[in-house]
Amino acid sequence: MDDLALLREYAVNHSDDAFAELVSRHVNFVHSAALRQAGDPNLAEEVTQAVFVILAQKAGRISDKTILTGWLFRTTRFAALAQMRAETKRRQREQEAYMQNELQTSTADEYWSQISPCLDEALAALGEKDRQAVLLRFFENKSLTEVGMALGTSEGTVGKRVSRALDKLRKFFARRGVISTTAIIAGVISANSVQAAPAGLATTITATAVKGSAAAGSTLTLVKGTLKIMTYAKLKLALGMAAAALVVAGTVNVAISSITDDERDSIGEATQQEKSFANEIIKATADEDYQAFIADGSQDFKGIKQKDFKAVCVQVSDQLKGGYHVIFMGSFTLKEAKDHITLWKVSYDDGSDADVLHLSVKNAKITGAILTSPLE
Repeated sequence: MDDLALLREYAVNHSDDAFAELVSRHVNFVHSAALRQAGDPNLAEEVTQAVFVILAQKAGRISDKTILTGWLFRTTRFAALAQMRAETKRRQREQEAYMQNELQTSTADEYWSQISPCLDEALAALGEKDRQAVLLRFFENKSLTEVGMALGTSEGTVGKRVSRALDKLRKFFARRGVISTTAIIAGVISANSVQAAPAGLATTITATAVKGSAAAGSTLTLVKGTLKIMTYAKLKLALGMAAAALVVAGTVNVAISSITDDERDSIGEATQQEKSFANEIIKATADEDYQAFIADGSQDFKGIKQKDFKAVCVQVSDQLKGGYHVIFMGSFTLKEAKDHITLWKVSYDDGSDADVLHLSVKNAKITGAILTSPLE
C-alpha cells in the first residue's frame, strides 16, 4: 500500500498497523530533519513525536493529492520552529558551537557540515513542487520515473525541475559563502540527509500518537505550538520577515485565511493607485531596490530595516527575476483598522507555484505587505 492508502486505512478503520507502517517508513526522514534544525538529539526526538501525533490527528483531513513526504517536511519544520522559539539564546549559542566543533576534515564531510545548518532553510525557500521533487529524489532516493509518477508529470519534466531546484540551492548556499556545484550538492545530500533515528523511537511514537500512551507535557505543548504555526504557515518566510517588522511597528498585516466574514467588508475592484502599489512592491523586490520598496509606505512601513528587506530578496528575488505576472484577485476592508486589503496573484514564469500578495493601504499609503502560498 502507498502512503496515502495507509493513511486512509488508519483514518477510516483506525488501523494501528497501517499507522505503524507509515511511521516506520518516514521516521528516519522526519528525525533527520528535526535533528538538523533542533541541533539536539533529545529535542529532535520530541519534534519527531510531535509531527506524527499531528499526522494522526489530521489523518482524515489530508488531501488525496498530498505528497506525504512534502507534508512531513513542512510539519517537521513548523514543529522545529515551535521548539526553537521556546529555547533560550544560551541554547542557541551552544548549538552553533556544537556544529562548529563537529566540522569534519574530509571535503565531503566538511561541505556537509557547512550546508547542514541551513539546508532546511534552503529547501523551505524553494517552490512547493521543486521542494517535493528534491525530497523525493535525494531524501527518499527515488528514480526520476518514480518522482514523476508521484508528482503526476513526465520523467523529463521532473529532471528539469530537479536541475532547476539544485541550481537554486547552489545560489542559496553561495550567498552564505559556501561555493560548490549542483553535482556535489546532490551527492552530499543523498549521502547524508537521512540517518537512522534512535532505536525504539518508531515504537514510542506509534504508542504515543495512535494507542493513546501518555505523552510528555512538553510534547503536548509542542504539538499545540506547531498547530498554531501551521495555521499561519502560508506566510512565506520571504516577505514574512518584513511583515514581522511591520507587526511590531503596529501596522496591519493579515492573511486572508485568518479573517472571518464578520471582520471584513467586500469593497470590489482595486484602485489605480493600489494597482501601482502592488506592481511597485513586487518590482522593487525583484530589483532588490530597498528605497523603491518603502517609497510609498506609511511611516511605520518605512521603518522596515534594510537587512529585513535583504532577507526578503534572498527568498524570492531569483523567482521574480525569471519573470512574473501580477493579477488582481479581490479586496476587502478590515472594520476595526479601516485598512483596505487587496489580494494579488503573483505567478512565476519558471513554473514555480504561484503566491498571493496581501497589500494593505490606508490614507493613500502602504501599511503592510505579505506574500502567502495556498494551504494544502
